[in-house]
Amino acid sequence: MAYSQPPKRTGLPREVLKWLQSLDLSFSPKNLRRDFSNGYLVAEIFSRFYSEDFPMHSYNNGSSLSTKQANWTQIEKVLMKQHLNLVKEAIEGTIHCKPGAAEALVQEMYTLLTNKRIKTVQEGELDFTDRSYQEQLPIVARATASKAIKNNLRLSEEMAEPNITAKQQKIQTIIHRHVEQRKEERSRHPKRFGVKPTLCEQAVRLPPTSVQNDTDLYTKTSRTSNPAVIGVKTKLHSGEIRHWQVDTPGLLS
Repeated sequence: MAYSQPPKRTGLPREVLKWLQSLDLSFSPKNLRRDFSNGYLVAEIFSRFYSEDFPMHSYNNGSSLSTKQANWTQIEKVLMKQHLNLVKEAIEGTIHCKPGAAEALVQEMYTLLTNKRIKTVQEGELDFTDRSYQEQLPIVARATASKAIKNNLRLSEEMAEPNITAKQQKIQTIIHRHVEQRKEERSRHPKRFGVKPTLCEQAVRLPPTSVQNDTDLYTKTSRTSNPAVIGVKTKLHSGEIRHWQVDTPGLLS
Protein backbone atom coordinates (compact mmCIF):
# COMPACT_ATOMS: atom_id res chain seq x y z
CA MET A 1 0.00 0.00 0.00
CA ALA A 2 1.48 3.35 -1.04
CA TYR A 3 1.15 6.55 0.94
CA SER A 4 1.30 10.00 -0.52
CA GLN A 5 4.31 12.25 -0.06
CA PRO A 6 4.16 15.08 2.48
CA PRO A 7 2.20 18.01 1.06
CA LYS A 8 4.18 21.01 -0.13
CA ARG A 9 3.46 23.96 2.11
CA THR A 10 3.10 26.84 -0.33
CA GLY A 11 0.32 28.70 1.38
CA LEU A 12 0.88 32.36 2.23
CA PRO A 13 -1.60 34.90 3.58
CA ARG A 14 -3.42 36.84 0.91
CA GLU A 15 -1.89 40.17 1.92
CA VAL A 16 1.62 38.72 1.59
CA LEU A 17 0.89 37.37 -1.89
CA LYS A 18 -0.49 40.75 -2.98
CA TRP A 19 2.61 42.40 -1.55
CA LEU A 20 4.92 40.12 -3.53
CA GLN A 21 3.00 40.85 -6.73
CA SER A 22 3.23 44.60 -6.12
CA LEU A 23 7.05 44.45 -6.03
CA ASP A 24 7.23 43.57 -9.75
CA LEU A 25 9.92 40.92 -9.31
CA SER A 26 11.90 39.48 -12.21
CA PHE A 27 9.85 36.29 -12.00
CA SER A 28 6.85 35.21 -10.00
CA PRO A 29 7.65 32.55 -7.39
CA LYS A 30 5.67 29.36 -7.99
CA ASN A 31 7.54 26.92 -5.78
CA LEU A 32 8.59 28.79 -2.65
CA ARG A 33 11.08 26.16 -1.49
CA ARG A 34 12.94 26.15 -4.78
CA ASP A 35 12.59 29.80 -5.81
CA PHE A 36 13.76 31.32 -2.53
CA SER A 37 16.48 28.82 -1.61
CA ASN A 38 19.33 30.54 -3.50
CA GLY A 39 18.54 33.98 -2.05
CA TYR A 40 18.22 35.74 -5.41
CA LEU A 41 14.58 36.71 -4.91
CA VAL A 42 15.31 37.70 -1.33
CA ALA A 43 17.99 40.11 -2.51
CA GLU A 44 15.64 41.45 -5.17
CA ILE A 45 12.92 42.10 -2.61
CA PHE A 46 15.32 44.02 -0.37
CA SER A 47 16.64 45.93 -3.39
CA ARG A 48 13.19 47.50 -3.79
CA PHE A 49 13.71 49.18 -0.41
CA TYR A 50 17.53 49.46 -0.28
CA SER A 51 18.54 49.79 -3.93
CA GLU A 52 22.09 51.00 -3.26
CA ASP A 53 22.89 48.21 -0.81
CA PHE A 54 21.55 45.37 -2.95
CA PRO A 55 22.96 45.68 -6.50
CA MET A 56 21.41 42.74 -8.34
CA HIS A 57 24.42 42.26 -10.64
CA SER A 58 26.25 40.91 -7.56
CA TYR A 59 23.85 38.00 -7.19
CA ASN A 60 23.60 34.87 -9.29
CA ASN A 61 20.30 33.06 -9.91
CA GLY A 62 21.83 29.58 -9.81
CA SER A 63 20.93 26.39 -7.99
CA SER A 64 24.31 25.06 -6.82
CA LEU A 65 25.21 25.02 -3.15
CA SER A 66 28.16 27.36 -3.71
CA THR A 67 25.87 29.89 -5.41
CA LYS A 68 23.39 29.74 -2.53
CA GLN A 69 26.11 30.23 0.05
CA ALA A 70 27.65 33.18 -1.84
CA ASN A 71 24.29 34.93 -2.25
CA TRP A 72 23.23 34.46 1.34
CA THR A 73 26.63 35.55 2.67
CA GLN A 74 26.23 38.88 0.87
CA ILE A 75 22.64 39.25 2.04
CA GLU A 76 23.48 38.66 5.68
CA LYS A 77 26.39 41.15 5.57
CA VAL A 78 24.16 43.90 4.18
CA LEU A 79 21.36 43.14 6.64
CA MET A 80 23.83 43.40 9.50
CA LYS A 81 25.01 46.73 8.13
CA GLN A 82 21.43 48.01 8.02
CA HIS A 83 20.72 46.62 11.51
CA LEU A 84 18.12 44.25 10.09
CA ASN A 85 17.72 40.73 11.34
CA LEU A 86 16.19 37.54 9.93
CA VAL A 87 15.79 34.38 11.96
CA LYS A 88 18.84 32.20 11.37
CA GLU A 89 16.82 28.98 11.50
CA ALA A 90 14.51 30.29 8.77
CA ILE A 91 17.48 31.17 6.56
CA GLU A 92 19.11 27.77 7.02
CA GLY A 93 15.82 26.01 6.42
CA THR A 94 15.22 28.02 3.24
CA ILE A 95 18.68 27.24 1.88
CA HIS A 96 18.13 23.52 2.38
CA CYS A 97 14.47 23.55 1.22
CA LYS A 98 13.01 22.52 4.57
CA PRO A 99 9.18 22.37 4.65
CA GLY A 100 7.69 25.65 5.84
CA ALA A 101 11.00 27.54 6.03
CA ALA A 102 10.52 29.68 2.91
CA GLU A 103 7.00 30.61 4.01
CA ALA A 104 8.30 31.69 7.40
CA LEU A 105 11.07 33.74 5.81
CA VAL A 106 8.78 35.54 3.34
CA GLN A 107 6.32 36.44 6.08
CA GLU A 108 9.15 37.67 8.28
CA MET A 109 10.41 39.92 5.45
CA TYR A 110 6.89 41.23 4.98
CA THR A 111 6.67 42.17 8.66
CA LEU A 112 10.17 43.67 8.63
CA LEU A 113 9.73 45.81 5.51
CA THR A 114 6.11 46.92 5.93
CA ASN A 115 5.84 47.14 9.73
CA LYS A 116 2.59 45.18 9.51
CA ARG A 117 1.97 42.34 11.89
CA ILE A 118 0.29 39.15 10.72
CA LYS A 119 -0.33 35.77 12.26
CA THR A 120 2.69 33.84 11.09
CA VAL A 121 4.42 30.60 11.88
CA GLN A 122 7.05 32.57 13.79
CA GLU A 123 4.58 33.09 16.61
CA GLY A 124 5.04 29.46 17.57
CA GLU A 125 8.15 27.35 17.71
CA LEU A 126 9.91 27.04 14.37
CA ASP A 127 9.76 23.41 13.34
CA PHE A 128 11.02 22.54 9.87
CA THR A 129 10.87 18.77 10.35
CA ASP A 130 8.36 16.22 9.05
CA ARG A 131 6.88 15.64 12.52
CA SER A 132 3.41 16.99 11.68
CA TYR A 133 3.27 14.83 8.55
CA GLN A 134 4.36 11.71 10.43
CA GLU A 135 1.64 12.26 13.03
CA GLN A 136 -0.97 12.17 10.26
CA LEU A 137 0.15 8.73 9.09
CA PRO A 138 -0.99 5.43 10.61
CA ILE A 139 1.52 3.95 13.03
CA VAL A 140 2.53 1.16 10.66
CA ALA A 141 3.49 3.67 7.96
CA ARG A 142 5.56 6.04 10.07
CA ALA A 143 9.26 6.48 9.43
CA THR A 144 11.94 4.35 11.03
CA ALA A 145 15.02 5.91 12.62
CA SER A 146 17.06 5.69 9.41
CA LYS A 147 14.18 7.11 7.37
CA ALA A 148 13.78 9.97 9.86
CA ILE A 149 17.44 10.88 9.36
CA LYS A 150 17.01 10.84 5.61
CA ASN A 151 13.86 12.98 5.76
CA ASN A 152 15.23 15.61 8.13
CA LEU A 153 18.88 15.86 7.14
CA ARG A 154 19.31 17.11 3.58
CA LEU A 155 22.31 16.26 1.45
CA SER A 156 23.02 19.97 1.05
CA GLU A 157 23.23 20.26 4.86
CA GLU A 158 25.92 17.60 4.97
CA MET A 159 27.83 19.28 2.16
CA ALA A 160 27.57 22.72 3.76
CA GLU A 161 28.76 21.51 7.18
CA PRO A 162 32.41 20.37 7.09
CA ASN A 163 32.54 19.74 10.84
CA ILE A 164 31.94 16.04 11.46
CA THR A 165 31.04 16.65 15.11
CA ALA A 166 28.31 19.09 14.14
CA LYS A 167 26.88 16.55 11.68
CA GLN A 168 26.84 13.88 14.37
CA GLN A 169 25.04 16.23 16.75
CA LYS A 170 22.33 16.87 14.15
CA ILE A 171 21.92 13.13 13.62
CA GLN A 172 21.74 12.49 17.37
CA THR A 173 19.07 15.19 17.70
CA ILE A 174 16.95 13.54 15.00
CA ILE A 175 17.35 10.10 16.58
CA HIS A 176 16.49 11.43 20.04
CA ARG A 177 13.33 13.08 18.71
CA HIS A 178 12.38 9.85 16.91
CA VAL A 179 12.87 7.77 20.07
CA GLU A 180 10.76 10.17 22.13
CA GLN A 181 7.97 9.97 19.55
CA ARG A 182 8.11 6.16 19.69
CA LYS A 183 7.88 6.22 23.48
CA GLU A 184 4.83 8.44 23.25
CA GLU A 185 3.22 6.09 20.73
CA ARG A 186 3.87 3.07 22.97
CA SER A 187 2.27 4.83 25.94
CA ARG A 188 -0.79 5.77 23.86
CA HIS A 189 -1.22 2.36 22.21
CA PRO A 190 0.22 -0.31 24.54
CA LYS A 191 -1.78 -3.13 22.95
CA ARG A 192 -0.51 -2.22 19.48
CA PHE A 193 3.10 -2.64 20.63
CA GLY A 194 2.45 -5.59 22.96
CA VAL A 195 3.45 -3.66 26.07
CA LYS A 196 2.82 -5.74 29.20
CA PRO A 197 1.92 -4.07 32.51
CA THR A 198 4.60 -4.10 35.18
CA LEU A 199 4.24 -5.87 38.54
CA CYS A 200 3.55 -2.52 40.17
CA GLU A 201 0.73 -1.82 37.71
CA GLN A 202 -0.74 -5.30 38.25
CA ALA A 203 -0.76 -5.00 42.05
CA VAL A 204 -4.11 -4.33 43.73
CA ARG A 205 -4.27 -0.79 45.05
CA LEU A 206 -5.94 -0.57 48.50
CA PRO A 207 -6.96 2.68 50.23
CA PRO A 208 -4.73 3.96 53.06
CA THR A 209 -5.37 2.07 56.33
CA SER A 210 -3.76 4.45 58.81
CA VAL A 211 -7.04 6.19 59.70
CA GLN A 212 -8.89 2.90 60.08
CA ASN A 213 -6.15 1.45 62.29
CA ASP A 214 -6.23 4.52 64.53
CA THR A 215 -10.01 4.24 64.86
CA ASP A 216 -9.91 0.55 65.79
CA LEU A 217 -7.19 1.16 68.35
CA TYR A 218 -9.16 3.96 70.00
CA THR A 219 -12.31 1.84 70.09
CA LYS A 220 -10.57 -1.07 71.82
CA THR A 221 -8.89 1.21 74.36
CA SER A 222 -12.11 3.05 75.22
CA ARG A 223 -14.10 -0.13 75.76
CA THR A 224 -11.40 -1.62 77.98
CA SER A 225 -10.87 1.42 80.22
CA ASN A 226 -14.48 2.57 80.62
CA PRO A 227 -17.21 -0.10 80.83
CA ALA A 228 -19.88 2.59 80.87
CA VAL A 229 -19.27 3.23 77.21
CA ILE A 230 -21.45 0.95 75.18
CA GLY A 231 -20.79 2.55 71.79
CA VAL A 232 -18.15 4.65 70.09
CA LYS A 233 -18.94 6.64 66.99
CA THR A 234 -16.16 8.09 64.87
CA LYS A 235 -16.34 10.70 62.19
CA LEU A 236 -13.61 12.13 59.96
CA HIS A 237 -13.95 15.91 59.84
CA SER A 238 -11.35 18.42 58.59
CA GLY A 239 -8.50 15.99 59.05
CA GLU A 240 -9.38 15.10 62.70
CA ILE A 241 -11.18 12.16 64.31
CA ARG A 242 -13.94 13.28 66.62
CA HIS A 243 -15.45 10.84 69.14
CA TRP A 244 -18.78 10.76 70.93
CA GLN A 245 -19.35 8.52 73.97
CA VAL A 246 -22.85 7.31 74.80
CA ASP A 247 -23.42 6.44 78.48
CA THR A 248 -26.20 4.09 79.53
CA PRO A 249 -28.28 5.50 82.45
CA GLY A 250 -28.23 3.31 85.55
CA LEU A 251 -25.35 1.15 84.34
CA LEU A 252 -22.98 2.49 87.01
CA SER A 253 -25.61 2.75 89.86
